[in-house]
Amino acid sequence: MLALAALAGFERNARLSELTTESERLHAVASQRADQHDAHLTALSAIAVAGADQRPDLFREVAGAIMRFYPRIVGISLVSLDGEGSALEIGIKEAELGDVIRAAARRSTGAPVLVRYPSARPAYLIVKRSPNSQAARYGLALIVDAAALLDGDSRYWTHVEATRWLALPDGTPLFGVTDDGRAPNFSRALSSGTQPLELKTAIRMTATDILPPSRVAIALALIALGGFALRAMGRQRAKIRAAEARAELSGLETRLSHASRVNALGEMASGMAHELTQPLTAILAQAQAARHLAARGDTDRVAGILEDVVGQTRRASAILDRLRTWTRPRERNAEPIDLRECIRVAETLLVGQAADLGARLNLTMPPTPVTVEGDRVELEQVLFNLMRNALDAVAESAGSRKIAVDAALDGEMAVIDVSDTGPGIQPDVRDRLFTPFVTTRENGTGLGLALSHRLIERAGGDLTVVEAREGARFRIRLPLARVEREAAE
Repeated sequence: MLALAALAGFERNARLSELTTESERLHAVASQRADQHDAHLTALSAIAVAGADQRPDLFREVAGAIMRFYPRIVGISLVSLDGEGSALEIGIKEAELGDVIRAAARRSTGAPVLVRYPSARPAYLIVKRSPNSQAARYGLALIVDAAALLDGDSRYWTHVEATRWLALPDGTPLFGVTDDGRAPNFSRALSSGTQPLELKTAIRMTATDILPPSRVAIALALIALGGFALRAMGRQRAKIRAAEARAELSGLETRLSHASRVNALGEMASGMAHELTQPLTAILAQAQAARHLAARGDTDRVAGILEDVVGQTRRASAILDRLRTWTRPRERNAEPIDLRECIRVAETLLVGQAADLGARLNLTMPPTPVTVEGDRVELEQVLFNLMRNALDAVAESAGSRKIAVDAALDGEMAVIDVSDTGPGIQPDVRDRLFTPFVTTRENGTGLGLALSHRLIERAGGDLTVVEAREGARFRIRLPLARVEREAAE
């Protein structure tokens, strides 16, 4: 329906545009013709003043020539204003025009006067006094056929649906149908100072005109083709949206992982300050000792102290590097990773918080590497989340506060258990523990465990809750890297 409405609007606008173009062309031609009438009146008036009474034949000859060259001028009359002289009438004599011309000439104040021809003929009179002053002796009139004034070489106006009107400036109709109830689509006065006749045009449009059957058939065919094309495009776009959704989900996981790490910075601030205080305090003390020894000239001992300073500085630098790695967003990069290093990074980040809570972190790891394939930062984050949750759990415990991290090998799998001596997990929460937004902490987001579960699954392993005699125990199982499995075999 919208396409048919658009087609109808297009056809209607096209027809109105054509009407406007033809009307403007007709308006220009009619205006030019009207201007010629002024020149004819001026020439005839000059002959009349020069001696129309003595040489009426000259006046008739000039008037006849004008009418032959300009067929729209169907009559020329010259009448005496005092009514005593004889009238000169060339052309039509269907009506007595003497009194009409005299009355119009007497009304003139210098400009020609337009009068409707006193019969059914579509014509009008242009009346001028001669000479054009208060001492005028004659009334001079041109009788113009209004229909001929609008004749042209365009066949457009022969169409039944196209209509023209022409009226005097006061609205008196001269030519055209005026009682069919149609409002004009074009209306403009002729560009003539003495004959500003009103030209109006209109066009009648039926349903067939604005909806041609051939074009309607083409439009319907195009609509059908467009429907098939849109359907195919819709399917393709659905596939694209599904792919984009998967990509967005992956990106969201990465951003959420990064946001979780950054959010943890506030909780790690005191621990990091405590951890950095030790090497910085040692560096300060050793630097002061080196200064005293140097002042006494004991340079041999200064060298040993400076070696200790370098070691402590490297220790502080390593802590800061781990912090930068933890907070920096990056692309996921699977690589061989020693899980023992990930555990130590998490320990470094949380040791200060553990000290503030009076909790003890016990790490049990094999002496040989526990190598898996995965993203280092993601695995560090999982271990950090589990160990921090354990610290939050023991913070609510009135007894001993212990967190144990046990790493071991189980065939071709690496197993890491994170346990605590906290209050444990409530039965009503246990089955929903890895569901987003489920949390037992008052200010928890409920995203840490859900995200950790997703990251471990992406690394090819699983994260579960196992039975524990005290507190809670979470178990990570990850397949060993290929090199590690081959070595074990």
